[in-house]
Amino acid sequence: MNKRILLTGGAGFIGSHLAAYLLSRDYHVIVYDNESTGNRANLPPQVEFISGDVCDSEALGAVFSQGIDAVLHIAGQASIRVSFADPDTDLNVNTRGTIRVLQQCIAHRVPRLLFASTMTVYGDRPTIPTPENEPPNPISFYAVTKYAAERYVHITAERPDLDFTFNATSLRMFNVYGPGQRLNNPYQGVLAIFIGNVLRGEPIKIFGDGEQARDFVHVADVARAWADALENPAAYGQVINIGTGVALSVNQICDLVLAAFGHTRATYPVEYFPSHAGNMRCAAADIRRARELFGWQPQIDITQGMAETIAWAREQVR
Repeated sequence: MNKRILLTGGAGFIGSHLAAYLLSRDYHVIVYDNESTGNRANLPPQVEFISGDVCDSEALGAVFSQGIDAVLHIAGQASIRVSFADPDTDLNVNTRGTIRVLQQCIAHRVPRLLFASTMTVYGDRPTIPTPENEPPNPISFYAVTKYAAERYVHITAERPDLDFTFNATSLRMFNVYGPGQRLNNPYQGVLAIFIGNVLRGEPIKIFGDGEQARDFVHVADVARAWADALENPAAYGQVINIGTGVALSVNQICDLVLAAFGHTRATYPVEYFPSHAGNMRCAAADIRRARELFGWQPQIDITQGMAETIAWAREQVR
């Protein structure tokens, strides 16, 4: 019988790609999502979809009672700006929601959990690319709630009083992009935001001087990393960066997007605004641990990935 994988938040951008990839590896995929940012229409028809919220312990319990072999916990509030505007919801979804998932894992003796952590837990660090042993220094409410959730995951897995083996892994994802990312969400996904701006003929808005840099990793590479780590004992108990190791400035991303449409910053309106609270100055992943533990490294560079994303985006706005 195919292993039953519960994917929380699986109807969203990353989750839907991961669901499709897990199906290709012959897992039975159960997606649990409240569709606050995702949509079940994003999912292949072979996926078993259950509508529900990670903050609802009763609904979660009903899903776990069906029998789950592993949990891939992606559901969360993913916007730094929203975390400052509504810190209570951010805490409830990201930290308390993760605790509820952990409680069900314990109650139903689920042996495996992978947690969607984030590059933002590092904050502004002197070492770029940043390795996993760099001390976290979260500078946004979002990063605080995700780091707290990450620690809940690993402390739970290390509890000596558990009467079963519970193997947990946290994947600290950097800036994930690719086809399927929303083109009209102003709170996340800067590359998709810029592509959507140009396709709709809107000015590109940059918050800060544009020299802040990020590590852009393609969603297909991310899905492969999750699947590769799922049943690999070398990943058990680990915190692992998922990125490319290359930092590109927001101005560089802007220029790449504009060039793909035949524009430059001299010919297309680009507006600059003050930076938002909690924004890191530079982020790039040291990915040696993923490579050494389970042989993962990115295969899609930014040129190829952006061309693919733009081709997909053009189809969406026709």
